Amino acid sequence: MKFGFIGSFGSPAQHVRLAQECEEHGWDGFFTWDAISMGDPGFDSTATWDPFGVLAGAAVVTERITLGAMVFAFPRHRPWELAQRALTVDHLSGGRLVLPVGVGVPNEMGFLSVPGEPVELRDRAAKLDDVLAWLERSWSGETFSYEGDTIRTGEFTYPQAPVNGRIPVWPVAVWDAARPPLKSLRRALRWDGMVPQVRGDSPEDAEAGPNALRELTTWIAEQRGPDAGPYEVVAQGRLDTDPGKAAEQARAMADAGATWWIDSWWDPTSATPEGLLEKVRQGPPRL
Repeated sequence: MKFGFIGSFGSPAQHVRLAQECEEHGWDGFFTWDAISMGDPGFDSTATWDPFGVLAGAAVVTERITLGAMVFAFPRHRPWELAQRALTVDHLSGGRLVLPVGVGVPNEMGFLSVPGEPVELRDRAAKLDDVLAWLERSWSGETFSYEGDTIRTGEFTYPQAPVNGRIPVWPVAVWDAARPPLKSLRRALRWDGMVPQVRGDSPEDAEAGPNALRELTTWIAEQRGPDAGPYEVVAQGRLDTDPGKAAEQARAMADAGATWWIDSWWDPTSATPEGLLEKVRQGPPRL
């Protein structure tokens, strides 16, 4: 299992330094996040930064680690601009960008304060599907036009392809063993991996534990078949500060089928830029 770390708080310069420290201390990935502004003022100081700008800075000071955001809110991005920004970071990093993606959250000002932006879950999900389809067409190197449910454009051409031909996409998907397959699961199976969640009243409640993850990965294997290629299952949460307990925690998720653990700290009282730097310097668990 690989280990990533989220830069949940700090300035752009502090994020870039954190990415550099992640590489120096054995982490496999650095992730920022993507929001314009939230109803919770505790998050606003970080939500203003452009994730692709942060990742471009991280790309030029690192050589090995995977780079991404947890997660990109694609329904409020214009796909023709998104394609340009993602391609730029992909090339700056030598093909190390990944795209964890979701429908966004309805209390974000990027949705609420702009007339015509999709707010209802169904509308945001439809927009996500169109943005992903448009983005994939842009990687072909061919001239194309697009007509979907929410996006219609004339001709575009992106002569430069991603370094590896495509950029891996990891959609968020909700696992509910009582009634699969939900639409988000079907979407994620079409791409390169998924960021699983379960039903919950808070972000912490929605983090999938080992039991749910084991059910999910069994279901994924059944759906994809024995000849399917590699597929990432990206779990997230807070690793225990005790190294031994953190290793047990991570081992349980690896045994359940997770291929990535993304360490994520969202409490502003404990996730200061200095606190995040200290956690990164401790390195990931040793399994």
